[in-house]
Amino acid sequence: MYGPVTIPFGAKMLFNLVRLRPQFTIDDVELALAEMCNVVKENYGGSKGGFYAGQVFRLAGFVSAEGSLGGGGGAGTAEHDLAIVTYWRSFEEHERSHADALFRAKFGALTEFCTDSRELGYEMMWQGAYEEPQPAAQREHA
Repeated sequence: MYGPVTIPFGAKMLFNLVRLRPQFTIDDVELALAEMCNVVKENYGGSKGGFYAGQVFRLAGFVSAEGSLGGGGGAGTAEHDLAIVTYWRSFEEHERSHADALFRAKFGALTEFCTDSRELGYEMMWQGAYEEPQPAAQREHA
């Protein structure tokens, strides 16, 4: 449940920014969020619906001075509290899963805590991972 994920090249990524109502905290939505994510994983994964993997992030409050333009460094504000990132074989499969009554019920429970949710679709252009360099002696014998 909390293991690493593998994303095939060409996957479609859906990036959902969620803003909570002021009276709610992350702790308040944790169960609804977990149930929604589990429904996606168990009912729309792989050949059942094209879901590859997902991740949920809560805003940590850190704003990078080095990676931000337009005065975004230092203490900043964001217009969301959570980011839900999912990876799919296609946008069409994502939309079919999210139109399904089972998903809609779980998403509806989450939205009771929210003022806004925006789900943006992205097409993968590049991916890579750091590879530890091999010592020269190992490269010569490989």
